[in-house]
Amino acid sequence: MNVEQILAKLVSFPVLGGESNLSILSWIESYLTELGITSFRVYNEEGNKSSLHCRIGPAIDGGIILSGHTDVVPVAGQNWDTDPFVLTEIGDKLYGRGSCDMKAFLACVMTAAPMMVNADLKKPIYFAFSYDEEIGCLGAPDLIEAISSHYDEKPAYAWIGEPSMLIPIVGQKGICVQETIVNGSAGHSSRIRQEISAIHEASRLIIWLEEKMNQLVDQSSDDRFDPPHTSIHVGTLHGGIAPNIIADRCSFKWDIRCIPQDSISQILEAFDAHCRTRERELRTIFTDFVIENINDHPEVPALDTKEDQEIAQLIKELTEADQFDTVSYAAEAGQFEKGGFPSIICGPGDIAQAHRANEFVSKTQLKRGVELIQKLIVKFS
Repeated sequence: MNVEQILAKLVSFPVLGGESNLSILSWIESYLTELGITSFRVYNEEGNKSSLHCRIGPAIDGGIILSGHTDVVPVAGQNWDTDPFVLTEIGDKLYGRGSCDMKAFLACVMTAAPMMVNADLKKPIYFAFSYDEEIGCLGAPDLIEAISSHYDEKPAYAWIGEPSMLIPIVGQKGICVQETIVNGSAGHSSRIRQEISAIHEASRLIIWLEEKMNQLVDQSSDDRFDPPHTSIHVGTLHGGIAPNIIADRCSFKWDIRCIPQDSISQILEAFDAHCRTRERELRTIFTDFVIENINDHPEVPALDTKEDQEIAQLIKELTEADQFDTVSYAAEAGQFEKGGFPSIICGPGDIAQAHRANEFVSKTQLKRGVELIQKLIVKFS
């Protein structure tokens, strides 16, 4: 199968983040088995999702992990001109959900797998394919732990193939999503000074978060990113049942996108401390006043690979790039780095095409992606 045929097959599996990915994983597994490659699954607790890893080449230190995710974002509500789960060629572009983000990289890796098997590799190449990346990079931590514990040798670094137009990406922001729930006291709106409005208190907490962001902007910046600072954003707010009833409940969801110099945990700790202070103050008015902070999905750490690190120089050599770049989106690269594998992001396609209707990858990018993997094989042989 050539790279376009493999990509077409991968796109045909409508596996959304949060859903079982065993269908696409079974096909990938069968493809590898036919090549004589033994792969291993890393299931979630329920057993309905799994990551996959394998090694090609000798069991020695110094290998590289090629990593990507098997899930995609939904298409509901988007105005597609083609069937999103049928890879459709129009000119130099291949349209389909996941064609860019990020089944293109998986297709490139799998296309080069026969060459890996037949090469006299001096260093091993590992595949690491995850689930639920699109809803918070949920599958990667267990996958990374499985790779660390399964093999006696230690891979040297990881290459995460998120779409970057094949430009080496050495930095990503970390991300964390939280839900805050404020429980106040219901009552007639005329008693607003005698009761605790959950909406009013939630609004004050939101202002605190905005002021915290402004403080961080003044304290630290990183011009490699756009914007060059940590951002804190409230995306949803729900509360109240009528304009003349004091709301006894209000919830809002918010996220932190953190430059490497800042700390998500420190921001969360400071916010929680502020919430506890507000609780103590307002319980003098309403004894059952409570603020709950719930982690909507776990923190994904930032990536901060130095340009002189071995993995950065390796990918720069393969791509013949004259620059490195950073991205403000989150990816599994920060998790691999935290897990002990210095990492870089580099993959075919443009992130600007991801998550939208008529997502595509160019055939030129796809072909070049295969060529880069082939160059890696030659270098490791």
